[in-house]
Amino acid sequence: MKQTKTGRADRSLSSEKTEAILKGGMQEFLAHGYAATSMDRVAIAAKVSKATVYNHFQDKESLFNALIQRLVEHKFSTIFDGADAQILQMPPQAVLTEFANRALDVGTQEPQFLNFMRVILGESGRFPELARAFVRNIEQTAFKSLCQYFTHCPQLNLADPEATARVFVGAIVHFLIVQEMLHGKDILPMERDRLIATLVNLIVVKPTEQP
Repeated sequence: MKQTKTGRADRSLSSEKTEAILKGGMQEFLAHGYAATSMDRVAIAAKVSKATVYNHFQDKESLFNALIQRLVEHKFSTIFDGADAQILQMPPQAVLTEFANRALDVGTQEPQFLNFMRVILGESGRFPELARAFVRNIEQTAFKSLCQYFTHCPQLNLADPEATARVFVGAIVHFLIVQEMLHGKDILPMERDRLIATLVNLIVVKPTEQP
């Protein structure tokens, strides 16, 4: 593409259309699920032609994967950002408490995130590749950073950093699924501060130091 005013305008227009398509795609997937959403529906929601949708995204799966990648980059990459050097210099108990709170904030304060997760889980049986795409993206962001922290934090000296990271994330995910996604707050109530404090202590406080 030539570096002209027209070229810059074309790129800007393409970017705007990409945003419109992603927004329209998210709207349709949340409203109708993956199976019932069509590229025709997306084009109408995005207010662009069907040809424009296919010019930007090869098919419905590509569009859904782009939404997964965007969600992970915008939400999960901020949970345990390696750029937070100041936080990482704090004691492990403070670092892990901050990590857990950030993760739960994403899950409890972002309705769109929870609804999109419902779509992924609901469609995972018929379309397993969608769920795999989500897991792959998660693996490259927050979980990868947490594993690195557990591996290199000298104060923790964990026997199996990766397994510990999975236990840590698993407890947070279980809390979100039961409390938020499955509407279990009244059935199995649990204060988040209580959960976080117990989870962090299980990892940070050695058995001989347990009260």
